[in-house]
Amino acid sequence: MSMTGGRRVVRVRDVTDGATTAVQKVLAANGPGLLVIEGAALGGKSKLKTLLDRSDQAGTVACYPMDARAVAQLSRMILAQDQISIDQDTLSWLSGHLGEDRGVTRSELEKLSLHVGPGHAVQMIDARACIGDLSGLSLEDALYAATDGSVVATDRALELAMSEGASPVAVIRAAMLHLQRFLRARTLMDDGVSSDEAIRSLRPPVFFRREPIFSRSIRDWTLPPLAAALAKVWEAERACKQTGAQAETLCRNAIIGLAQRGAAIRRR
Repeated sequence: MSMTGGRRVVRVRDVTDGATTAVQKVLAANGPGLLVIEGAALGGKSKLKTLLDRSDQAGTVACYPMDARAVAQLSRMILAQDQISIDQDTLSWLSGHLGEDRGVTRSELEKLSLHVGPGHAVQMIDARACIGDLSGLSLEDALYAATDGSVVATDRALELAMSEGASPVAVIRAAMLHLQRFLRARTLMDDGVSSDEAIRSLRPPVFFRREPIFSRSIRDWTLPPLAAALAKVWEAERACKQTGAQAETLCRNAIIGLAQRGAAIRRR
């Protein structure tokens, strides 16, 4: 409710095409309130987007996540407002650690400007002291990047997960569970089930924002390489417990090796 009166605003986040019927009913009711809905990765052929574009009571605004280049441009602009200089290495570090959300990224850069002060130069130590890692990386990011064949993204996400305290054995077991889910979905696909239906059958369900990368990867991986990859990861877990080798090294080799196999599969 507005503090000064007027229309009620209802905000709904993480909306998908599954809400199309509900939104259609809202439009038909023609109520006095204002509905603001946010949906990630709604493509041009989205049923919900098509409905809103065709309605004379609604409209859509495309909001694109920032990539590293856009983050670098915004960083220069924000810092230049206070005549603050920055070297290329520090700028590259910022581009990799600030996230896709423009508002949050701007806030972090303004905090950095306040810390450094007008007319000064940003040093790497300043950036590391002020900027939190907003890139959204986690152990799950590392595993999805690995099966997608992105070696660089896997390495970076794995480094962050390990620095936050993830144990090598826990990482390997998470990789085994990740591959087992791929095996179940791929088995269903080989039995004639569509990839979308196979993914929806998994329990716990795949987070909807992960569905595009899961769907893309599951079409690339077939059962034999999945079984071989799972065996490799299982061998790494056994080695962590039975040999004198460093568990962290075995873990990194296993996950990066998975990413390399994923990259080879995508190239084929």
